[in-house]
Amino acid sequence: MISDNLQEEKIKQSLSASWKEGILASIMSGIMDYYLIPFALFLGASTSEIGLLVAIPTLLGAISLLFAVRSLKLIGSRLKFILIGVFLQALFLIPVAFLAYCKVCNWVILLIILITIHKIILNLVSAAWGSLVSEYIAENKRGEYFGWRSQVIGLAGLIGVIIAGLLLYFLKDKSIATGFFILFLSISIGRFLSLYFMAKMADIPQQHSKETDFTFWMFIKRFKESNFVKFVLFTSGVTFATYLAAPYFSVYVLRDLNYSYLTYMILSLSAMIGGLIAFPIWGRHADVVGNAKVLKLTSFLVALTPLYWLISKNPYYLTIVEIFSGFIWGGFMLCGTNFIYDAVVPQKRVRCLAYFNLFNGVALFAGATCGGYLVQYLPPLFGYQILTLFCISSFFRFLAHFILTGHFKEVKAEYKKLRSHELFFSVIGIQPIMGGNRDYLSFPLLLNYLKSKVYKPKNTYPKKDLKS
Repeated sequence: MISDNLQEEKIKQSLSASWKEGILASIMSGIMDYYLIPFALFLGASTSEIGLLVAIPTLLGAISLLFAVRSLKLIGSRLKFILIGVFLQALFLIPVAFLAYCKVCNWVILLIILITIHKIILNLVSAAWGSLVSEYIAENKRGEYFGWRSQVIGLAGLIGVIIAGLLLYFLKDKSIATGFFILFLSISIGRFLSLYFMAKMADIPQQHSKETDFTFWMFIKRFKESNFVKFVLFTSGVTFATYLAAPYFSVYVLRDLNYSYLTYMILSLSAMIGGLIAFPIWGRHADVVGNAKVLKLTSFLVALTPLYWLISKNPYYLTIVEIFSGFIWGGFMLCGTNFIYDAVVPQKRVRCLAYFNLFNGVALFAGATCGGYLVQYLPPLFGYQILTLFCISSFFRFLAHFILTGHFKEVKAEYKKLRSHELFFSVIGIQPIMGGNRDYLSFPLLLNYLKSKVYKPKNTYPKKDLKS
């Protein structure tokens, strides 16, 4: 055991390192999320190959999570496991960059292989990271902290997307290949730099017992009585419905509408800005009303977003749509993660995170694969087959919401009961449920977050045995 003062100092240092390395990770994920498909299109990928690029890495990455707990036991330390994984991840991103100079269709297969390796490592690292960092802070402050952290690193990701978009835009008449090479090489270097900050995090020995060891099939069999399993099925349903169309928004913008990389960047930024605004707002509301209530509201709202793309092709209009979409998805993703931390005891967290990601990974694979197959045979709507796919995606999102939201419940011991429309009005600032303007639709100057050197909640640190 270490003294309480030293323990608190180590956790503060770990939380500080967490958001600092998160800045580099966010830049990586921003470029991967928004420019991987444009990169594949540049390499000559077809619509079906785009579906495979999204689906195959996700499926194999999800299956690899079945071995997450065993791998962690073999390494013996979550922090050491994370450091090894991030190093390997950075290493395998290097050849992705060099594919930019191999503009041949067959190279798309190699891209899929490399991204699959990247995804497998990312999933394993994420499960261990989420399990470790969630133990640094008390349950009643997780929404606030992770909302704050998501906004800070989201700003970094936004800057990364801006730089990437401008780089490709200005190099379009010279060498797009050089632009993509610089992008993917830079995120590899950034991932290496993440190791410096991660090494400053404190390790918390994970307790193992026979009670916390359960197989995947045992997990599935508990569907009738397990609130968490029902939550996993809910998120998987939303994921399947979403990824029927999600991989093809980029294809629609760049290929069908023939918009420039600059316009594509602006649309991508709009979604990220929506998320930046959303994270602290949803996070503080979730601490009061519970994560389940936010998930049930946002799952209905995300079902509407594909339909807005049918109204107009005007980029200014689509920018507004993407801001709204980013705002809603920000709440869904944040509270989905926090629900897991609240619902699962630390000893089971790695295993449950692995099974959660496995279910959602399979759902994503099924959605993206079905979408890629269907889009080739669907009748066009307003001249585009992809718009028909957007409608189908919206239908299945509504189906997931109405069928699955009633099966899981809030796990917080204390939370304020509120109707969905009351929560919505509070989030947008019409009828706030919490005192003070900062608790609802306050648009903080993002510069203030850059000035903050460390997140310092008072008297919220759980008592843990730490290793330096």
